[in-house]
Amino acid sequence: MVKKPKWVVEKEQARRAAAAETVWLFGLHAVRDALVNPRREKLRLVVTQNAEAKLSDAIAAAGITPEISDPRKFAAPLDPQSVHQGAALEVKPLNWGRLEDVALGDGSGAPRMVLLDRVTDPHNVGAILRSAEVFGAQAVVGTLHHSAPETGALAKTASGALERQPYLRERNLADTMERLRAMGYLLLGLDGEAEQDIEAALTGRRDRAVALVLGAEGPGLRQKTKETCDALVRIDFARDFGSLNVSNAAAVALYAARGT
Repeated sequence: MVKKPKWVVEKEQARRAAAAETVWLFGLHAVRDALVNPRREKLRLVVTQNAEAKLSDAIAAAGITPEISDPRKFAAPLDPQSVHQGAALEVKPLNWGRLEDVALGDGSGAPRMVLLDRVTDPHNVGAILRSAEVFGAQAVVGTLHHSAPETGALAKTASGALERQPYLRERNLADTMERLRAMGYLLLGLDGEAEQDIEAALTGRRDRAVALVLGAEGPGLRQKTKETCDALVRIDFARDFGSLNVSNAAAVALYAARGT
């Protein structure tokens, strides 16, 4: 029997692991939005009687039979600190498809995307997904490693946006940026020490597709990421000591970069 190359074995193992991966969503809002999302593969619903009553319409729409659990001994395998509000749903992670398809836009305006460089906090990513949905971004894109995976905490912070706003995780951020550039995207990296602000960088170019690239708080963008950007831009502050965390910076940048 011919032995498979190591890279083939690793690829097959990764594929099997991905197929077996599930996520526990929790909280009334996150669970309701997942229940009514036809794209979601739903596996197991655990609710208290009170939560079942509040979610009865969504449960009926999903066609899933819930497990009724005692609120004092909640049956879902969640972190004890999770504020589950008596509702937890086991699901498969969403598959939004290929980056190129998601990035195309619907023709209603110049598309915008958010790329995240090593942003690992699920609460930050969840908040960014909310802002991306509000401002009509095509997607939020992280990396396969060193980025926040789809988790219950992320979904709860996203307040339903995870079910509607594409969240992709690509293997290599620089390669992803080059693929977007080939599609006509302008790549703007957020950097507090940049010489120009977002508005100046987009003067006369708001009809372009734009990808905003944000780094983790503290280290910011990696050098390779900076070098791959078309330009580095800053958010102007009213005072010299102004600063924002990454989720707030994403919201402001999306507003400042709104297209035509």
